[in-house]
Amino acid sequence: MNVTALFDEIKDDLTQVEQHILSHLNTEIPLLNEVGQYILEAGGKRLRPALMLFSSRMFDQPDERIYTAASALEYLHTATLLHDDVVDEADTRRAKKAARMIWGNQASVLVGDYLLATAFRNLTLLKNQEVLETVSEVTSMMAKGEILQLIRRFDSATEQDYMDIIINKTACLFAAASKIGAVYHGASDEHARALYEYGMAMGIAFQIVDDALDYAENRDKVGKPLGIDLKERKVTLPLSRLLQVADEPEKRRLGEILKKEEITDADVLEVMGMMKTHEVIAYTLAEARRHTERGKAHLDALPDRPVKTTLKRLADFVVDRDF
Repeated sequence: MNVTALFDEIKDDLTQVEQHILSHLNTEIPLLNEVGQYILEAGGKRLRPALMLFSSRMFDQPDERIYTAASALEYLHTATLLHDDVVDEADTRRAKKAARMIWGNQASVLVGDYLLATAFRNLTLLKNQEVLETVSEVTSMMAKGEILQLIRRFDSATEQDYMDIIINKTACLFAAASKIGAVYHGASDEHARALYEYGMAMGIAFQIVDDALDYAENRDKVGKPLGIDLKERKVTLPLSRLLQVADEPEKRRLGEILKKEEITDADVLEVMGMMKTHEVIAYTLAEARRHTERGKAHLDALPDRPVKTTLKRLADFVVDRDF
């Protein structure tokens, strides 16, 4: 499925969001402008702004409030990417050098702080208490998700641990984006909640697929090095599933690999071979599909309008994508 075609009906709105995003990166501080523009223009999918725009269209046309809020959530998301790369000591982001590799850790952290502060300042000016409460809660959840990931150990990790991390770290921002687009147009609590749950399911599926793509054989579109999660010893769903279904010799070998001082590409390929034997990626993508189907079911509570079909197609794209 071509996401560009899917976004055709909101392309003018996305242009407005992009203009809002870049408007606060034209400051008197060149370093701030350079770092912010570098990561914000690095080719993100803009799924969160799109979710807000589509949920807005369920009730009315997007307006300046929606554009401002969508850009604020993208600032929030970008701030977490800058901070994540410092915590993870990442070298790349979206197939480019991570900002910290060009400007250093200090600049990455401080620009992330600026984007986070700008996001809340712009949302505060819109004077919607429900939106502020939603974003405040989500920001706390995202920080919690980062901490949960930091303390998670491969030798005791469970799939529930993984779910707790991705709900807090990733999915909650999708949920907020989906809800906020409706809140600004006065949607009922029932409709706002339905969109929140849809977005949460979408975010869970998105992260599961992202983690599956880390072990994809075709690297042309993925946008990150092969097996980076394994090399960083992140126990995402594919590895968690493999640790569960592998035979005893394979489990011993996995333990040896995960305890190595440096995990190599050859180690990653060996693990990918085990995953293929046990159909781990198929299992992982089926889990992602299960969540998108649950998300689509929540849309049944919404009015029957053409944009509802688009939201369902967007859910399918999240699972079917190869990048």
